Amino acid sequence: MNILSLSKLRLWRAGFLPAALILTGAMAAQGQSVRSPLVVTSTNNAGGNEVVVFKLDTQGSASLEMTQMLMTGGKGGASTNAGIVQFQGELGAVANFGSNTVSQLLRHGDAIAVGPAIHLADDCTKPDSVALSANHLFVVGANCAESHAWPWGFVDGPVVSLSDPSAAQIAVGKTWAAVTFSDGALWQLPLTQPEGVLSGTSNSIPLPSDADMVPLGEAFWQNLLGFTPAHSPDSFALVDENGTLNAVAGPTPPYPVNAPCWVAKGAGNIWYTGNSPGDAISIFFSDSQGGVFYKSVPLPGSPTDITVSPDGKWLAVIYTAGSNAYVAVFSIDAYGDLTKTATSSAIGVASFSGVAFSE
Repeated sequence: MNILSLSKLRLWRAGFLPAALILTGAMAAQGQSVRSPLVVTSTNNAGGNEVVVFKLDTQGSASLEMTQMLMTGGKGGASTNAGIVQFQGELGAVANFGSNTVSQLLRHGDAIAVGPAIHLADDCTKPDSVALSANHLFVVGANCAESHAWPWGFVDGPVVSLSDPSAAQIAVGKTWAAVTFSDGALWQLPLTQPEGVLSGTSNSIPLPSDADMVPLGEAFWQNLLGFTPAHSPDSFALVDENGTLNAVAGPTPPYPVNAPCWVAKGAGNIWYTGNSPGDAISIFFSDSQGGVFYKSVPLPGSPTDITVSPDGKWLAVIYTAGSNAYVAVFSIDAYGDLTKTATSSAIGVASFSGVAFSE
């Protein structure tokens, strides 16, 4: 490790220590020793972003209780985006759109603490989506896509300049990352090596006319990308590392009645999407020929992001109904079907942005 990297590591540790001490105190106060699944989201408030933590209790009558609201130290304000909150293992990240930072999160026991702020590369602004791999944090915003050493936070690869300010989400596979743009584009960002950093180059993947309207959510299955051209008749599509695209017809009638917008990868060949105007979770299966729409599971409101737990047993979706935001958790059976398990109570937040499981 060179002197510059060592210096940055020391700064990271110095910044993180106060958060760790706060977390230890919180754990002692709560007296919690049994680890439970947590669902983490954000308020995305332009005046001051907060992380909201819900504890999933499946003993007896299942419940989803809000246990923490934590100031990230930055400002929100993102829109038309997904993946602004991510978690992997003991660490997570949440982007602060209005402050040009990403806040690191730490899980310990049944509590979350906010760690140090990670700053974007020079001249990069408005982060609205993040992705995590084993050793890297990927961030996309209004004018850049970038990779950072994880968990230290410093930029560790070439920055990719974006000419389109409408980036909706970044996701990462084995050898490439992808960025969806709500203006109607999909970019492939190659990695330097498997599970490496961004190479600094980009390729625009041509979209067919029946699957090019408002690409939004995305998720990888190994090196295969699934994404949602939400306002198109073929509202789900699959892309491999060679740029070969197979479009899949979605639920009917199509947009504006139905529009799968956000994506979570289930077990095997199952893909879950948040169908915002359809107030539903729309499920797809993929195969060697592309894929097929399976069915929609109704929701009491409009979903704005969706995720599957690392163990594959749970699906969480954030949605708005009336003037309030909610989190709903579904159990996933051996066939990929969903059964509603618990729904949060309203906490006075109008909408949530991003959702992730911590187990």
